[in-house]
Amino acid sequence: MKTGGDPDVTRWPHAEGEPVPSRTPWVVAVPVSRAVEPARGERPLVGPARRETPETAVEPPPVDAEWPAIGAAGDASHDAHDCPQDDPAAAGYRAEAAPPPGDLRSHPRVEQPSVHVSATDGLGGVSRETFLAAVAEEPTPIAAEAERAVRMRAAGSRRPMPRPSRPRVMTVANQKGGVGKTTTTVNLSVALALHGCSVLVIDLDPQGNASTGLGVPHPSGIPSIYDVLVDDIPMIEAAVAVDAAPQLRCVPATIDLAGAEIELVSVVARESRLRRALMKYRADLQAAGAEPPDYILIDCPPSLGLLTVNALVAAEEVLIPIQCEYYALEGLRQLMSNIDLVSAHLNSALVVSTILLTMYDGRTRLADQVAHEVREHFSGLVLDAVIPRSIRVSEAPGFGQSVITYDPGSRGALCYIEAARELALRADTGLRSDGLPLGIGGAYGGERAGAVSR
Repeated sequence: MKTGGDPDVTRWPHAEGEPVPSRTPWVVAVPVSRAVEPARGERPLVGPARRETPETAVEPPPVDAEWPAIGAAGDASHDAHDCPQDDPAAAGYRAEAAPPPGDLRSHPRVEQPSVHVSATDGLGGVSRETFLAAVAEEPTPIAAEAERAVRMRAAGSRRPMPRPSRPRVMTVANQKGGVGKTTTTVNLSVALALHGCSVLVIDLDPQGNASTGLGVPHPSGIPSIYDVLVDDIPMIEAAVAVDAAPQLRCVPATIDLAGAEIELVSVVARESRLRRALMKYRADLQAAGAEPPDYILIDCPPSLGLLTVNALVAAEEVLIPIQCEYYALEGLRQLMSNIDLVSAHLNSALVVSTILLTMYDGRTRLADQVAHEVREHFSGLVLDAVIPRSIRVSEAPGFGQSVITYDPGSRGALCYIEAARELALRADTGLRSDGLPLGIGGAYGGERAGAVSR
């Protein structure tokens, strides 16, 4: 490459350590397009920090073109506009000063020109400062989840759920296993307790899963619901506080409960043992100057045996979780028939007040069909809130927690809170979603329940 000012200099830069045979200081112009070459697959950078227009854009010289002499420093005929760094039209070039003559030190390499991306390049005309400021104001997904979790934990103090005028005793029953009875009992109780209601959970399943989900130890030998039913110990002695919520208590179940049905066969009025225990529990609370709980939720085993019958006799309302699959509908007819029998002979106040759709998978048509069939035949009983399939709901019991305390911002937690709020609002108004009184038309038997299973 030829340069001006010294005809003996024919190349630049010189080899490292080689003296420069120049007698006067001089400058050399380095084109931006030659100094910085974009890597393969990378978008080329533009030189000036402004958007070029066709009128101001300057074509770089050809690769094989002779470089014009710029002039020696101190030359009287030198014009300021001859220097590319002073000429806006030649902003694609940068001047570099050559070392003084006779400098034997290693010659510095040519400094690459400062290349800046346009401030609005790729941002739709918005400056980079404005774009970064806007991004900084938007929370990251983790921050959004954390903020939502904090809101959910503190929601009870800001938006409490209405308390019923008298205690509501609800049995969560379905002889089909795996439909979400225990999960519904645990999460509804925690949701109600965190939003201003006092709740008592009675674990009537020998597996003790509700006790596990609430973080209550239930080894064999501790005071439990087995001792209440078989040995007539006061329920107030078996009820323990739950750490998840200040107003939540639980009567745990142990493996001893598995033999309770056999032991109660010869007992008189064996189907009313739990109801009498609850009446005594309320009397003990009143004697101690404490208020009875707003909600008593009874978690039933997946069967229609004596334990489930005790729960139906002791309750006034039945909450039925229905999995959005065919098998859950198939056993609904038998469950409704048993509820009708209990209502006719043992507990005339028993009604089916609530149906909750669980494990809903919006990706399948079957879930939509099941939900449609249930809402068509039990329109006023079905809650608007639907519990979706969620891995967080399944993970929470492994940590001895409900999904509401395990991951308050998850979909499962939000849906259970909405279901609990809808449940509380129904008690406050005394009406179902179709406008009928809460205790009217609750138990459907025979033909109507069979239509769903078909």
